[in-house]
Amino acid sequence: MNQEKLEQRLKQIRNVAVYCGSHDGSDPEINAAVVAFGQFLAAHKMTLIFGGSNVGTMKLLADTVLENGGRVIGIFTKNFPAKQLHSGLTENFVAANLAERKAEMLKRADVVVALPGSYGTWDELFDALALRKISSGGHKRPVGILNVNGYFDDLLKFIHHSVEVGFTAPRYAGLLKSGKTPDELFGKLTGALPPPLQ
Repeated sequence: MNQEKLEQRLKQIRNVAVYCGSHDGSDPEINAAVVAFGQFLAAHKMTLIFGGSNVGTMKLLADTVLENGGRVIGIFTKNFPAKQLHSGLTENFVAANLAERKAEMLKRADVVVALPGSYGTWDELFDALALRKISSGGHKRPVGILNVNGYFDDLLKFIHHSVEVGFTAPRYAGLLKSGKTPDELFGKLTGALPPPLQ
């Protein structure tokens, strides 16, 4: 896809749900990639929809988008301490629980992206993938991962292994889009967007 066509497709993406960590991690390349991702969202006038926290890479991402003139919507949850709620966002929504939080983030998003994170990030990612897979009652939003420094390499290998041993149908092997940079990732995500409504 040439750059001009990509830019046109990117205009279809207004809201991006991002799952990421409540810790900073120890890899400076990941933190740098989170900043670059936030700058990409702001530059393309995409609204960030995230977990609403003021800790970890979640805070780093939200602050980067805001500092670059972008919009940020936080979907927080009553399960977490109120002191962790990021108070400087464009909009805050407080969900009753984690299940409602995930549903609300998906409902508002055009595409879904996971950055490096831990259990909560993985849970949100696989929830979005499972709902993307089912044909009735699911969703049609593309789901991707920003694979910084090989963070998700083993996950991609595991999915391939699952296909090899028969638990994942081959037609679903490419359901999860992966890119090392925002440009690469969004090039794949735009290619998986549903056709625009006539």
